[in-house]
Amino acid sequence: MQLYHISGKKITVYPSTASGSPIVYLNSSEEEEEQICQALQEFQCPDFTLVTISELDWNHDMAPWDMPPAFKGAPPCTGGADEYLRLLIQEIVPTVETALQDAPCWRGLAGYSLAGLFAIYSLYRTQTFTRIASMSGSLWFEGFREYVLDHEMKGRPEHLYLSLGDRECRTGNPYLKTVQERTEEIAALYAQKGIDTTFQLNPGNHFKNVFRRIAAGIAWILDR
Repeated sequence: MQLYHISGKKITVYPSTASGSPIVYLNSSEEEEEQICQALQEFQCPDFTLVTISELDWNHDMAPWDMPPAFKGAPPCTGGADEYLRLLIQEIVPTVETALQDAPCWRGLAGYSLAGLFAIYSLYRTQTFTRIASMSGSLWFEGFREYVLDHEMKGRPEHLYLSLGDRECRTGNPYLKTVQERTEEIAALYAQKGIDTTFQLNPGNHFKNVFRRIAAGIAWILDR
């Protein structure tokens, strides 16, 4: 395991034992990392390098633009995704991959909740990541559906995984109740474009089996 600290972010690298293996970047919290690694072992994934980035300002770094609080007591989102994406692709990725024995055969990006939204958003801003796993992504985010419909991706991903809990839309919240409809619509749009896309509906709400859901998405893009 290797550790880096770049611009206030903590980067943990779990390197592959084989040269040229794929690499997956996961925006997460430091507290989740051990459980995610344990869940990944259950899936017997092909050998790969996992890079987790934590100590994030979630409502800034993962938000594509400003948005008022989505529910009572929540902080507003202040759109810092473009700024964070520049840090990721210009500083974090080169630092991590320069230390590898060989360049990875492909590069993926994964995330849960707002980080799942960020993973999809990245496709419209960079060609850096060719495989995407968005688990319970916040695709209810105000204006995001319209953004997807009105913009072209910077690069066409090879494989794209989306998942959601089947109870996540069962809420009176005007934003959150749209999440399944919008996720299914966006998944269908990508499939129509000929992108290898899957949408997985899992039992439970947003907080059920989070670590296993993350591992399942990463495992899917590794197995393609």
